[in-house]
Formats: sequence, C-alpha cells, structure tokens
Amino acid sequence: MAEREGALPSPLATPGWPRPSGYSDGMTARGRLVVTAGQIGWDPVTMQFQSDDFATQCAQAFRNVMAVLAAAGASGEHLVRLTWYVTSRDEYTAALREVGRAYREIVGRHFPAMAVVIVAGLVEPRAKVEIEATAVIPD
Repeated sequence: MAEREGALPSPLATPGWPRPSGYSDGMTARGRLVVTAGQIGWDPVTMQFQSDDFATQCAQAFRNVMAVLAAAGASGEHLVRLTWYVTSRDEYTAALREVGRAYREIVGRHFPAMAVVIVAGLVEPRAKVEIEATAVIPD
C-alpha cells in the first residue's frame, strides 16, 4: 500500500487474508516517530493502583499511553503498534469485551498492529498489564 506524504498511519491489507478484528496485520506511516515506555495500570503520579481488576488496569494503561502520546503532540490515530504484556491469558480473554470498550472510549477506533505476550510477571507485582506504544506523527 502506498503512503501519501503527510497522511496518517494506515493499515495494510494483506491480499487473501481475512480482515482482523480489533487490530491490523501491519501499518504504514511516514513522519516523526514517538515511542512510549511500557505503561501499566496505575496512576503515574501517585504510583498507586486503584484496582486489581484486569480491565480496569487496561483502561488506566490506555490513559497513560495516551498522555505520553499527547506530550509529543500525537493521538490514537497516530498509533502504528502496541505491544501488550499480560500476566494471565485467562484474565485477558475473560475481559476482552470490557477491554475493547475501554480501548474505543480512550484510544478511539484506530486499530494498529498489536502483539499480546503472556509473561510470568511484571516489575510492579500488582501490575496485570503493561503496554508499549509506537506512533508516527505525519511530516
């Protein structure tokens, strides 16, 4: 897929593949790269968790990612990749509907390339999810 100079990042359509739901197989973009540190589901100012609920922590992690992107002048439509680290496959799959709703409310209806990695634990013991984001702000 050709990318117009100055255009927003856009999903790639892989010939012969079904369209994925809630993510893109790949993205194309041109511009200034913004990369976030891993964001977890706590209040970044107080470094306190408000909940041990998986979906609630995801919503806070989304807010944290969006705050970092905003500091660079980026928004959800600039995302090209998200990498999620989750401590429980079962909690992740059980909360998918609620997590998807929070994603659309906080990030929007832009679905970049994503990967979800199941991990044994995160540095913060109460953290259930950590999300890294990559965005591209068009030239």
